[in-house]
Order: sequence, then structure tokens, then C-alpha cells
Amino acid sequence: MDASTWQQKMQAGGWVDLSRRAKLCFTGADRLRFLNGQLTQEVRLATNERAVPTCVTDLKGKIVGEGWLTARADTLVLDADADLAETIGPRLERYIIADDVEMVDHTDDWALWHWLAPEGATEAPPPGPEDGNWVAAPRWGAPGWDLWLPASARWQPAADAPLWTAEEVECLRVLRGIPAWPAELNADHFPPEAGLEAYAMSFTKGCYMGQEVLSRIKTTGKMPQRLVAWRSAAAPPDPPSAGIAAGASVWLPGTEQPVGAVTSVVRDPASRQWVGMAYVKQSALPEDSRLLVGADLTKLTLQIHPIQLSSVS
Repeated sequence: MDASTWQQKMQAGGWVDLSRRAKLCFTGADRLRFLNGQLTQEVRLATNERAVPTCVTDLKGKIVGEGWLTARADTLVLDADADLAETIGPRLERYIIADDVEMVDHTDDWALWHWLAPEGATEAPPPGPEDGNWVAAPRWGAPGWDLWLPASARWQPAADAPLWTAEEVECLRVLRGIPAWPAELNADHFPPEAGLEAYAMSFTKGCYMGQEVLSRIKTTGKMPQRLVAWRSAAAPPDPPSAGIAAGASVWLPGTEQPVGAVTSVVRDPASRQWVGMAYVKQSALPEDSRLLVGADLTKLTLQIHPIQLSSVS
């Protein structure tokens, strides 16, 4: 995609089809208390007008799932990446013991569309179907709204409405430095390593799975790695002779040992530079730093900077 087409895309906003995401519904008098003991987020922040991001962690504080939480009159709904459909449900249900809570998988019963607001806009989304429910959800670090409606309605945006493909959404996500499952958020990492303490964690609501370990990280500031955003120092030829792939090693200049690895990478449609994220050892990260990526003579210089996620709160 060229720079002009990308800019038009950003200025128009558009629809993203999220209907494949797993959708777990929790009912019962203890649903709020139960989920507060399982999720990193303060569950009370989720309403029928606003969704909030959250993580599911294990006893060691590592990420085993992530998603967005929405509240309805008598239900809490957690939507998560489709790849988590067969794991996150059993993980949560395992701890429903003496609680007045019932979890039902309604993945196939609900359609979920997201209206991504045009760049710089804050106005409400376009009109939707009468039986739909709008919920504010800044999933990509900017204003956006989820539209929930029964799958049986078979609703689709108007034929001339702007639609975003999965590849375009991925480009936007990486350009804005938003970590996602499974590239950055997975069982190898703690939520604070990905910067999630800024918008998807609570340290005041009480105990939850892995909370003791995560509180210790917050107190000491010590963690094995840190997620950073990076941009290649120069744009490669067009078409590029070689790209940067997820998994590529990251190096400190003048050293022979890798200090991290690339997790996501796209090519910026505007600047044509490689842009992405990487986990890097915390000890190798002075501010305003430069790193190398690749191996041997193919190493490229990267400009790195901290990921700022406060804008998605």
C-alpha cells in the first residue's frame, strides 16, 4: 500500500469484523467477585458503554490469555483472540468451585464489529442496526466502538462502507505499538514487560492469580525483558532486497551476543521504513538507544523508543 492510499484509509476510518473472536459470558451473583480474582483488570471498570482490556495470568504471573471485558445488565462478557477459544475458557472455568457463577461460550451466537474512528476524530460511530449494542473500545490506541448484535441478524456494513482487512489492521497495530496475542502477549512474558500496567492491570483491587509476583515487579521495577517499539534508521530499497521477520535477533552494536528478538514487523506505508516491536533485555536498554537487527553482514540499524500505552486507557 502506498502512502497516499494509507492516508486515505486513516482519514476515512472504517469497519473491522471481529466476529471470529471467542466470546465468554459470565452470569451469576458472584460473577464480578470471581472475575476480579482471575483477571488483571479492575472488573468494575467494564460497563455496558465501555469495554476495558485485561489479561489472564497463571500463578507465576505469566500471560495465558488477554481480551476485552464488557458488562451488561446481568452478564460480564470477555472477548478474546480466536486462537484462545479452546484454552482460556477451561482455564477460567477450572476455578469456578463454590461460586454462584456460570460461564457459557457464546462465540457463535454473537457478531462483533468494530468501528475504527477516522484519524483525529472523536465523534460517535455511524448508525447501526436497531438490535445492536454500541460499546466504546479503543482497541488500537484511538477512539473506536464495538457493535454487538445477534449472529442471527446477519448484519453487514453498507456496501459502500469502508472495510479494513486483517493485514491493514495488523499494520495499524504495529505502527501504534499495541501488543497482541500471541506475538507479544504469551506465556513467556509478564504483563508489565509488555507495558500493560499502564492500562490493563490493577494493583489496588485485591488478590488475583499471579498478583503477588506482579506486585513485586511493580515495587522493584525489575523484569527480565521489556517490550520496545523500533523503526529502521533508513528506508530499504523499494522493493526491499531483504526484510526483517518476527524472531530475528536484536543486538547491541559492537557485541556478539543477541539481547532480544523481534516480535512484530510491518513496513510503514508513509516512510517505507521497517517498524515493529521487540523484547529486549532490560539491562540493554538505555533510553534513546540504537540496536541492530539481523545476523552477520545483514544487520540493520534500529532506532528504539519506549512504548507509550496510556493513550489506549
